[in-house]
Amino acid sequence: MGATFDGRGTNFALYSENATAVWLSFFSPEDPSQEMVSLELRDCTQRVFHGYVPEIAPGALYGYRVHGPWAPERGHRFNANRLLVDPYARAIFGKPDWSAPLVGHVTDHTSERIHPGDSAPGAPRGVVVADAFDWSGEIRPQIPWHQAIVYELHVKGFTALHPDIPPEDRGTFAGLAHPRAIAHLQELGVTSVELMPVQESVSEGFLLDRGLTNYWGYSTLGFFAPDQRFSSSGGRGGQVEEFKRMVKALHHAGIEVILDVVYNHSCEGTQLGPTLSLRGIDNSTYYWLDESDRSRYVDFTGCGNSMNLTNPQTLRLVNDSLRYWVNEMHVDGFRFDLAPTLARNSKEEFDSRSAWLMSLQQDPVLSRVKLIAEPWDVGPHGYRLGGFPSPMAEWNDRFRSTVRRFWRGDGEQLPDLGYRLTGSSDFFKSSGRAPSASVNFVTCHDGFTLNDLVSYQSKHNDANREGGHDGADDNQSANWGFEGETEDAEILNLRDRIARNLLATLFLSIGTPMLLMGDEFLRTQRGNNNAYCQDNETSWMPWVHSKRSLAQFAFVRQCIALRKSQAVLQRRHFFRGVALADSRSRDLVWFHPSGREMVGQDWYDEKRNCLAMLLDGGALSERSPDGAPISGDTLLIYLNAHDAAVEAILPSKQVGSRWELHLDSSGASPSDRWITADALTIPPRAIQVLRLDLPREAQGA
Repeated sequence: MGATFDGRGTNFALYSENATAVWLSFFSPEDPSQEMVSLELRDCTQRVFHGYVPEIAPGALYGYRVHGPWAPERGHRFNANRLLVDPYARAIFGKPDWSAPLVGHVTDHTSERIHPGDSAPGAPRGVVVADAFDWSGEIRPQIPWHQAIVYELHVKGFTALHPDIPPEDRGTFAGLAHPRAIAHLQELGVTSVELMPVQESVSEGFLLDRGLTNYWGYSTLGFFAPDQRFSSSGGRGGQVEEFKRMVKALHHAGIEVILDVVYNHSCEGTQLGPTLSLRGIDNSTYYWLDESDRSRYVDFTGCGNSMNLTNPQTLRLVNDSLRYWVNEMHVDGFRFDLAPTLARNSKEEFDSRSAWLMSLQQDPVLSRVKLIAEPWDVGPHGYRLGGFPSPMAEWNDRFRSTVRRFWRGDGEQLPDLGYRLTGSSDFFKSSGRAPSASVNFVTCHDGFTLNDLVSYQSKHNDANREGGHDGADDNQSANWGFEGETEDAEILNLRDRIARNLLATLFLSIGTPMLLMGDEFLRTQRGNNNAYCQDNETSWMPWVHSKRSLAQFAFVRQCIALRKSQAVLQRRHFFRGVALADSRSRDLVWFHPSGREMVGQDWYDEKRNCLAMLLDGGALSERSPDGAPISGDTLLIYLNAHDAAVEAILPSKQVGSRWELHLDSSGASPSDRWITADALTIPPRAIQVLRLDLPREAQGA
């Protein structure tokens, strides 16, 4: 499928179940608006129209015109006046010009009529690309799930303001591959970058009319094509090689590349949207249609249309794309936007045994990379947290909400907090998955940044020019009575402490932690909790730092280093909570501040938001790949969400051992990190981590 160059010419292949004819158009490399020649693909094998064209080489610009019935009532929207992008194009040149007739029809009060105008002057073109690339010396990191630390970033936003990166490379794949950009990721200690959409996307016409753009890119045009807006090499295919160089550089640094991919819908929107690719190639094959009115779409996504993976060809398109990114572009995994849409069955219901999910389990390539679901869409019964099978991990928004509520001081959070701190076994254990299936986060691209979460009571989205109606009001679930920026030192100190608590909880919890770009520097979007259209300093990473932001970075780096050094924080199995046959220790014990173990009613004391969890490093019940038992330090973690200090009686310990203060989110500098007393004062709104230092003979044993 697509355009395949063999060194002498290029083969073109396009699937359409209902087309009557397909024409292939080529455009001048000197003047891309000039159509040079158009050829009919006369060969058709199993509904694939194909033809070999000699001397067509990489860099050639092309598009399709597909003939077929104009019958919206039957789901057919063929219009040969529309130049269409090859869904298998490896690169795409040009962005849609909305002044051209991109919509395929004219609507009057009673019907839709085919639009006679030619869209070619304003339509993007596919680019013929050669797959050859020198991957020599590359070693894929293959980070085990239980060791992964994910960093969500936007390719442009990460380096757009970086002073040490050449201006021509800022905001591009080359910028992310720059040694200075990679050095930051290494210094921070993350193992994997999750790139917000990098497949070719489109900015909607209404945004361009407002002088804005779709910065996030959740509006895909080409599932195989790296987005030309991130290319310092131009849009004639250079974006493909530049992307590969970026991946190779990140792999050389030991960092995985995970792509946030949008296969649940396309950029063509509702039936009123443009005809740019799939709609004009075979509308009824690729999209969910409303069976009561096939001129309309079923919309599980809130974006106007939904991709229908119950159709074998649509399923093939998605999985071919995934395999291409793994095999040819060497990426290490995917995060699936609105994943339930992809897993709906012929009855339009979410199905954990859907054709797509079963195909991932069976695929020898895709089953071996990291797969992460955003486990909700806006369709019926669309919230499916915990509902995906192995090998899929999932974004865990329950972790986000519970941790925020706890640190805000809301009552009755302890039972839920216990599950979130220990890998959310209530959601993931029954499907046979490990704690790492829970991708924990307190902030992500969709919502407030960490700084803004603790600084604003309400969203400030006026710059989006939607009258403040965009962006969720109820998904933040935590604010602390502040509103806006301030220079008050006392307020700033309190905000920073809460921010440290949130991130410390993230990195001390069992599961896979995900950090949002810039939270390590307290990046602000000035209260905008839906900056999808802000391609400017609102969304970009700041690289000029204050004393406050540098202190935050140091703390985040300390949390990540602590996590990496402690086996008890990288568990591959859920806690048992009971003594093992070969040990008198329990791997997990919960403690009341009084020093006794937690009992039933303690979990429901709405006035108490303080507890401790003891993780026994000698009771891991896990083994290394060579079969040797794994052991580690024993940690005692106190979480105090009160606005007053709490006196805690330390649990009894082995004779000759002592506790070492390993982490303190309060910002205090203890005079002695060794704790010799039997009690400890936990500062207000703080986390403290203690490590049990055993006698030398006990360590040897």
